[in-house]
Amino acid sequence: MHHANHYYGHSHVLARYCGYESDLPLLRGYLQHGWNIGDGMAPDHEFTPGIPSFVWSERTRRRAWSMGRRQLYVTGSPWAYLVAMEPDEPQTREGTIYYPFHGWEGQHVQGDHDRLIDEIKATETGPVTVCLYWQEFRTPRVRRRYEEAGFRVICHGYRGGWWKDLDPQFLARQLAEQRRHQRVASNRLCSAVFYGVLAGCEPAVYGDPMQLDGEKDLFGGRGRIRRQWADLHGAEVDPDTARAITVEELGADRLLSPAELRHLLNWKKDA
Repeated sequence: MHHANHYYGHSHVLARYCGYESDLPLLRGYLQHGWNIGDGMAPDHEFTPGIPSFVWSERTRRRAWSMGRRQLYVTGSPWAYLVAMEPDEPQTREGTIYYPFHGWEGQHVQGDHDRLIDEIKATETGPVTVCLYWQEFRTPRVRRRYEEAGFRVICHGYRGGWWKDLDPQFLARQLAEQRRHQRVASNRLCSAVFYGVLAGCEPAVYGDPMQLDGEKDLFGGRGRIRRQWADLHGAEVDPDTARAITVEELGADRLLSPAELRHLLNWKKDA
């Protein structure tokens, strides 16, 4: 079981959907853990031949097939299952939750946070919550910039890694936060924006996109994203268009029944 299957509690969400309340069954395969424009997997993953990959959407499956990947199965995203399991309760939504592009343990993000803050202030009319990745949240000089700008600053938590510090509730916290907000935005099209749309937020993608140290534009990179998903960029995005694209990208129209998903993942309910 690849350790990335646990990122953000993805495997836990699927296990809960399949009826496992405590014991986490072994997921033999590679589970897509974030939206991307390639084969759905992280480019630095090493793949063992003969091990299946479980991707979110039919579009991703076709791309992966064209890249030579085999044993590909469309499951739908864990986020889509979580949204289906947690009906949206009536509540007053207010303001925007903004996700600045972030780095990761292997690469730090480079960009002008002050410029991004100015763009957010010039665009948003309601209160703003800035959600930082754990790495930036734990960097005081970054976090304080957003706090001093008057934004509410949060972090959904640590994604987990190498089977340690796992957080089965990561996505649940993210969903609860997003459902408090009217809008979801980022300076790059990313998983969080798609998640927000499925959670009922109006999306926006604007601001200095920043970049990672030594970033390489794989699979067409930033230019391709802006061309292919042009309808999702800008301070105002048509919500119906965004919803249709999101359903396809997250595989929300491809969700399996618990029995079907257990069969696909080779999970035995009585195990």
